[in-house]
Amino acid sequence: MTIRYQPLKAENACLNDLFDAVFKQFGDNVAFSQNGASISFAELNQKSQKVAGWLQHNSGLKPGDRVALQLPNLMQTPLFMIAILRAGLVLVNANPSFKSTELNFLLKDSGAKALITFAPLARKASLGLQDTAVEKVILTELGDLHPTIKGKLINQYIRRISMPFSKEAIPNALWLKSLLKEKDIPAWQPLAQSPNDLALLQYTGGTTGTPKGAMLSHYNLMANFAQLKQLLETYTETGQERLYQPLPLYHIYAFMLTLSLFSQGAHTRLITDPRDPRALVRNFKSFKPTVCAGIDPLFHSLLKQKTFHRLPFTSLKLTISGGMALSLPLAKEWHKVTGCPITEGYGLTECSPVVSVNRPDNIQLGTAGEILNMTKIRIIDDEGRPLPEGEIGEIQVLGPQVMMGYWNQLEETRQVIDENGWLSTGDIGLILQDGKLKILDRKKELICVSGFKIFPSEIEQLVCNIPGVEDCAAVGIPDPSTGERIKLFVVTRSTSVTPDIVRNYCKERLTGYKVPNSIEFCSKLPRSPVGKVQRGKLKEIALRLCHGTQRHSK
Repeated sequence: MTIRYQPLKAENACLNDLFDAVFKQFGDNVAFSQNGASISFAELNQKSQKVAGWLQHNSGLKPGDRVALQLPNLMQTPLFMIAILRAGLVLVNANPSFKSTELNFLLKDSGAKALITFAPLARKASLGLQDTAVEKVILTELGDLHPTIKGKLINQYIRRISMPFSKEAIPNALWLKSLLKEKDIPAWQPLAQSPNDLALLQYTGGTTGTPKGAMLSHYNLMANFAQLKQLLETYTETGQERLYQPLPLYHIYAFMLTLSLFSQGAHTRLITDPRDPRALVRNFKSFKPTVCAGIDPLFHSLLKQKTFHRLPFTSLKLTISGGMALSLPLAKEWHKVTGCPITEGYGLTECSPVVSVNRPDNIQLGTAGEILNMTKIRIIDDEGRPLPEGEIGEIQVLGPQVMMGYWNQLEETRQVIDENGWLSTGDIGLILQDGKLKILDRKKELICVSGFKIFPSEIEQLVCNIPGVEDCAAVGIPDPSTGERIKLFVVTRSTSVTPDIVRNYCKERLTGYKVPNSIEFCSKLPRSPVGKVQRGKLKEIALRLCHGTQRHSK
């Protein structure tokens, strides 16, 4: 790969150099806590070195080999992430909620030679190991880094994601607790690394087809880290921050945000199961965060709890949202309740991931904020021609955080990265007069009615303003007369909200061809593990409804 940029001078290094500096600076300070236990920077340093030593000398793995990590937010998660990178290996993040077939695809596609997973997932993981290159498996139990186990939260989470547990599911697996007790493991040896070395193989969400492995080098990640650090240092204080992290570290947004605050000595509270709203509130209350990470559904879940409204928010100074569009009514309510505005940004896996962000003292709701330092944005039309400011088209990104390419998919890479390094994001947006970026929708999710292109987000944002509407999503379904027509799925708990009320509300505020033809009420919308609405699944439901094979959406 040809390097077109140089990262900021102070960050012209690899991730392992960053880890060494952080551990040296913050020592006995608490690095992570979760479920009543904590681990200091010093202890994390010592334990990650021991695991890295085993990976280097006892596993048979060589620098550049891929290691899949399938863990929820446990204190073991950052330990393994750091150990894998320290051993010169490539981290491959895997979702703990994966079905066996999904895990099998990731392991085969990445060529992973080792899997580290949560013990309750062992049986499901064993089915995913078939016909893969995996030779070593490490299992970790909930209590491996916990002197005591408190509460029911994680047990509920385990029951939801796991199959019946069996310690014999992977008979030759090594257990973390045993590894940490071994006394004859050779010491970890720091490796000479190049910024061009592959660090992370991060798979895309698969919203446009089969998931692809975005190759993110040390250079890509350190560049994006430097860009974020430059921004965060203005609004945070070294060694004093408390990050409330309910978003999974296996997701690139949470990974990079946590890394950025970790580098400043922040204490991060890991939330294992963000789907328990009462536990979310209890953790928030006890932790008193200064920085809160989240996405639209999570903020909504907190705001629905009356106990959350009664909390003191005097310590909260930064709330960060990313990964999906932020609802404007929700953003306003969060600010009203907490006194802290939400700082929304934009990014994608292929950009390590951050591209732009609203500065906390200059937030413009409805936009993705200012472009990061050393990053360029342009808007192109359907023929690939650059458009002037204010025109709507596909967003392209050029910068040091743009990935090396897709793993083993040269043609797919050529389709999204041109010869000059511009990445086509597949997102539709525009650049405003003040230079801020506004995201409208995914290119492949636009609805075309009689030749007119319609942004689903425009309809969704409007309908969410109707009192009693909790959530909604619009999709296009085939129509013989107009090409496509609009199907709107609505979530409401109010009996006063009817299809006619929704339709009339839209008729009063939208051009005729943007008004939904069909409105379906449902109990919830299908979402990915990080909260994005899965419009593909909604289209399938809509088509079944059209053919009379299903009367009610679930």
